[in-house]
Amino acid sequence: MERKVKVAAVSYLNTRPLLYGFREHPVMKMLELTVDYPAKIAQQLIDGEVDVALVPVAIIPKLKEYHIISDYCIGAEGPVASVCLFSEVPMNEIKRIYLDYQSRTSVALLKVLVREYWKLDVELIETTGDYQHLIKGTDAGVVIGDRALEQRHKSPYIYDLAEHWMRFTSLPFVFAAWISNKPLPVEFIQEFSNANSIGIHNIPAVVAENAYPVYDLTTYYTKNISYPLTPSKRQGMQRFLSYLR
Repeated sequence: MERKVKVAAVSYLNTRPLLYGFREHPVMKMLELTVDYPAKIAQQLIDGEVDVALVPVAIIPKLKEYHIISDYCIGAEGPVASVCLFSEVPMNEIKRIYLDYQSRTSVALLKVLVREYWKLDVELIETTGDYQHLIKGTDAGVVIGDRALEQRHKSPYIYDLAEHWMRFTSLPFVFAAWISNKPLPVEFIQEFSNANSIGIHNIPAVVAENAYPVYDLTTYYTKNISYPLTPSKRQGMQRFLSYLR
């Protein structure tokens, strides 16, 4: 390639297995890697500031062109633990829901579940910064990522969005995938996917590097998150995108 491929990834614990194998990997000679939170790197991909990003799949309709370039994703085939609606009261008593500014897919999924599955009459409130302290009384909140694993210790009612999507559709869910906004060389794609696979096959080593007393990472990486981008996950992703159109 004439220049290095600009790649952006998410700075959450859930991406550590995907990024683990990039160190010392030949693909690093072909790319420049940056990390940030999901909504921000999604905008960078939309604006063409990066070529590839691990982005919330809800942005796919906003891209003029898109290619899924890895055999791995951030997905779930049951409770994902780190994308939940948190509340002090049962769901039927919730009046307002604060939406996590850090993720488009989780917010879009929440809206689909509110409208199509739970059929709630609630007010949805956008956020721009810290809002977890507002989750009290009849005000609930969607929290994602590492902050969600912390919120699990605070909120008595936890509604796991991936688990409820599975109940609703009988399909797994894909939160984020490696997506490019242009065609990329086959050699790069093969090396990139291979780098992704290394950490997935070495979860104990990934866990050993990331001391995290809040939640058991072995459970998180092997039971909650499901990394392979399988045909059924692609089917679940297309079903989800059909609700967004």
